[in-house]
Amino acid sequence: MANTFGKLFTLTTFGESHGEAIGGIIDGCPAGIVLNMEAVQNDMDRRKPGQSKIVTQRKEPDEVQFLSGIFEGRTTGASIGFIIKNANQRSNDYAHIKDAYRPSHADYTYDKKYGVRDYRGGGRTSARETANWVVGGAIAKQVIAEIKINAFTSSVGDIFMEKPYQEVDFSKIESNDVRCPDAATAEKMIARINEIKKQGDTIGGTVTCVIQNVPVGLGEPIFDKLHTQLGKAMLSINAVKGFEYGSGFCGAKMKGSEHNDIFNADGTTKTNLSGGIQGGISNGMDIYFRVAFKPVATIMQAQQTIDKEGNIVEMHGKGRHDPCVVPRAVPIVEALAAMVLTDFMLMNSYRKLK
Repeated sequence: MANTFGKLFTLTTFGESHGEAIGGIIDGCPAGIVLNMEAVQNDMDRRKPGQSKIVTQRKEPDEVQFLSGIFEGRTTGASIGFIIKNANQRSNDYAHIKDAYRPSHADYTYDKKYGVRDYRGGGRTSARETANWVVGGAIAKQVIAEIKINAFTSSVGDIFMEKPYQEVDFSKIESNDVRCPDAATAEKMIARINEIKKQGDTIGGTVTCVIQNVPVGLGEPIFDKLHTQLGKAMLSINAVKGFEYGSGFCGAKMKGSEHNDIFNADGTTKTNLSGGIQGGISNGMDIYFRVAFKPVATIMQAQQTIDKEGNIVEMHGKGRHDPCVVPRAVPIVEALAAMVLTDFMLMNSYRKLK
């Protein structure tokens, strides 16, 4: 099972949703980085369950305990080990799926691949795993502090924030529960999520991420293109169904004369339909991309499914689940983007040393 992310800056994780704890080991972090632990915990608080009425009501403090690799507030260059205790498991909520497979979950595929599964909250396949990623990303952000990464909710269902990213005030992202920086749109999104929740249903949406102050030269021209690794990272997040950067799918409707980014004398471009990446390598312009999340698979309605013997059975969702995963996904998107960029920054530094 692949449990490690990255090449030079790596995160290896462990744990299950209803186990004693989850955690990980960060390798490749340079020595001497002064860590702001409040910033790490702030990112964890943005992801944790129970933070508002529009997310799952599981109550987890999600406090990170660092075990190694940090001395007197600085990284030592050694492996950074950490754990996050699970405090509010209700495993009995999942007893009804012990021998049955939830529609659109990993239950069936995991069981067929490994021949065993932890049905309590999805075990290893649970989105609880992403708390580990947020720790890794929070450290990575401080390694590349000069690069600014901001993600926000840009749509819920058919409600879209129409502002282009250049007009977004990133300071407003945390001003509401849904993490949409436009107040009027945020109100509509929250009302829609609450409406869906009352129906025992779920709804999807999109997260937009903007990365600024990126130096020219991150990424490789063949298999390790910068956008390839960003796409891989985003598509690793639970419930993600799509990734587009720059002009994305809209670019397929355009002519080359409309789409080409014309250079200015200083190497910047008049437009940025490339999304800050050309030929797989950052060009110094803002990198921006959008990530699409499906509706959460667990719904509080009766559904038909099958059990381990192949019998058709009826299942009704139980437990505490997000009616819309998008608001809590915002810090996860930022975290994975930070780890990808940190990895490429270290690769460039390694080449210079050679």
